[in-house]
Order: sequence, then C-alpha cells, then structure tokens
Amino acid sequence: MSWQPAASQQMLRQRAGLFAQVRDYFRRDGVLEVETPILSRAGNTDPAISSFRTSSGQHPERYLHTSPELHMKRLLALGSGSIYQICKVFRNEEAGRYHSHEFTMLEWYRVGLDHYQLMDDVESLVIELVPDSMPFERHTYQSLFITHVGLDPLSATLLELSTIAISRGVVLPGQVEKDWLLDVLFDLCVGDWLKQAGGVFVYNYPASMASLAQISPQDPRIAERFELYIDGIELANGFHELQDAVEQQSRFEKDLASRKQQGMQQPPIDHDFLDALAAG
Repeated sequence: MSWQPAASQQMLRQRAGLFAQVRDYFRRDGVLEVETPILSRAGNTDPAISSFRTSSGQHPERYLHTSPELHMKRLLALGSGSIYQICKVFRNEEAGRYHSHEFTMLEWYRVGLDHYQLMDDVESLVIELVPDSMPFERHTYQSLFITHVGLDPLSATLLELSTIAISRGVVLPGQVEKDWLLDVLFDLCVGDWLKQAGGVFVYNYPASMASLAQISPQDPRIAERFELYIDGIELANGFHELQDAVEQQSRFEKDLASRKQQGMQQPPIDHDFLDALAAG
C-alpha cells in the first residue's frame, strides 16, 4: 500500500475552507462551538447502529461515540444555549462508498426551534456552502411511501408490508419487524426517485422510527423528525428533540429489547443523559 494520503492538497484546502464557512455561519447567529468526550460508559442503543468498544486492564469498558448527541444535550440541560460541534464519530458497521467506520460529523442544536424551523436552518446552511443549490422539496414520509410503495406506512399491517416486499424480491429474515420492512421498502421504492429529485426533505417519520424525537401532538403515529437527501444520499437527520426523561428511558429499553431479539450487543443506557433530561 502507498504511504501517500488519499487527500490532495486541493481537497485539504477545500475542506479547511468549508469548515471556516460553517463556523462563520454559526458565529453570526451566536451559536457556541463546543467539544465533548469521544469515550463514554454508555453505548448507542439504536438497533440500526453499532458502537466500537475499547477497554484497558484497569478501567471499565468504554464506547466510542457514534455521535456527540447525548453529551451535547447534557450541556443544553445545563443552560448552554444553542451549540454546535464538528467532530470525528465512529460506527462499527459495514463500510462502503458512502459509509466509513470513522467520519466527520457536524451536530448542532437550536434552542426554541421545532423541526420545521430546523429544516429552514439546514437549507440556509447548505445554500450558503453551495450557493447554486436549488430550494429543496419537502415531502412527508407518509406521502412518499403511499405514492411509491402503494401502502400507508402508518396503518399498513406486517402482512401487507411483507407481501409487497416479497413481490419486490426481498428475502425476509426469520423474524421480521415492521420498521425493518419500512426501511427496506423505502430504500427500494422511494430511493430511485430520490436519486433524480435533487434536494429533498423527508419529514414526519413513523413514531417507531425516531427514538430521540417528540411525538406529534396532532397525530401520535408521527414523530417530529426529518432527513435531507441530495441526489439520493442522506446528508442530515434532524429532530424536534424529546425532552421527557421517563419516555426516553422507555424508548431506550425498547431499543435494547429489539437488539436482544436480534442477537445484538446490549450496551449500557446513558443514565447521565436521562438525569440531565429530568433536570433540564
């Protein structure tokens, strides 16, 4: 293997310039840059994400963070105000063209904004970084699923989803969960359209697919979450953040139950984060 780094000098300069633009964007709005720990006693309970573990002989097992989210929310609970962070994160998952075990993430929190206002914020940042970006389309998860799959994801049964999946050539696992089927069908049926659609916000996901988002007061089947896709690639994932510690613990426990059913590792729940939610 060559010792030479993969990044060119031009790429390094472009990257540094991009980070400078991001920092200037938040500086103008008075959003504070922070840095939080990479190692934690708790891992990510989300069944779709796996944490790297590390340990030494004299210290308990630690987990490399998959995002700085929970530590940043503890700062919010303390009264930090709006904050952001650019940092390395680590995910013990399959690697490919669009996924890496180690990558750089921008994470930010705007106090007082709901997920609709946060979509405006994300769009403003992207347009500032890429000035020729077109205004982005916005579609609910439900409307896209109905249009491209032919079923309502909020009311479809496991049998109905399984039947559609099999007709599309999907090989079902021995025990299949509804969220898994929704993900597979969304990728198969909506994914091709997203690749041709440019920039698209998909918002108001099924409540079961948003472990850290508030549930809509208008429809308990919906979570106040969005994702931004550009040319079919997911670039951002945002929430109107859940602030109920009891509900959050219940969701963590449901995640762990799902992981156990799938034979996955059982990481410890972050009780410091739950205490911060209860206090702040």
